[in-house]
Amino acid sequence: MKRVSLAGAGIAILVVLVLLSSSFFIVRQGEQALVLRFGAVAYPDSPVKGPGLHVKKPFIEDVVRYDARLLDLDPPAEEMILADQKRVLVDTYTRFRIANPLLFYQAVRTEDGARARLREIVNNSVRRVLGNVMLPSLLSAEREQIMHEIQQQVSPAAKPLGVAVVDVRIRRADLPPETSQAIFRRMESERQREAAEARAQGAERAQQVRAGAERERTIILAEAQRQAQILRGQGESEANRLYADAFSADPQFFAFYRSLNAYRQSLGDSSTTYVLSPDSDFFRFFTTAPGHH
Repeated sequence: MKRVSLAGAGIAILVVLVLLSSSFFIVRQGEQALVLRFGAVAYPDSPVKGPGLHVKKPFIEDVVRYDARLLDLDPPAEEMILADQKRVLVDTYTRFRIANPLLFYQAVRTEDGARARLREIVNNSVRRVLGNVMLPSLLSAEREQIMHEIQQQVSPAAKPLGVAVVDVRIRRADLPPETSQAIFRRMESERQREAAEARAQGAERAQQVRAGAERERTIILAEAQRQAQILRGQGESEANRLYADAFSADPQFFAFYRSLNAYRQSLGDSSTTYVLSPDSDFFRFFTTAPGHH
């Protein structure tokens, strides 16, 4: 009898422990929970349970826990068409949190379901906003305003899911590889055309500079020759005047001086042979000194 009593007491204690463990549940920090009864919310007046120890009815009530922290949505990059018909690969990420667990449970049940619905909402909003945006705007400081506009469209669309969208960001916006190659080839052709124009303009300018320099050189040389001829003429005129003055001052000495210059020029070259009569007027100063008869 004692053994039966001990077994019964053990079973009773075990049942009590099971009932106690099924009657209490703990919600950790960073979590929020719903108590469900046969798939429906058990306490409509206070459906959300915060961190701490809570009581539920054993066996007929279940607990669904959701993360109260920020969650991430990081879908793959998708190709989109901008307002200027440029195709770009847009990589976005979204940060959200479960703001209304009851509505979240009724709409999507799980985080995977929420991410699938939210991905569709974000994708549609991004396409709708970028469809009115030019590529230069997307690659400039205007991107911040574009992302703000996307978030303004995503937030109200995600609210029926029990989700609060905190931030939507465009992480990258790249041209597809084939588009990048086409743009690169077009830019290369444009730069080659600009280089050819610059070289042609440089050659034309160089020709103009050379022509101007040659014209100035011709003018300078002509002016120099003119000045030289003027100076030469003035020099010859002055020399003739001096010769005339010297000749008028002493005609006999001037004749003697001119004869000496003639002797120097004609007899200075030893290789030249002259055949002249000694009585020639050319040699008159060899026999008669100036001033003597």
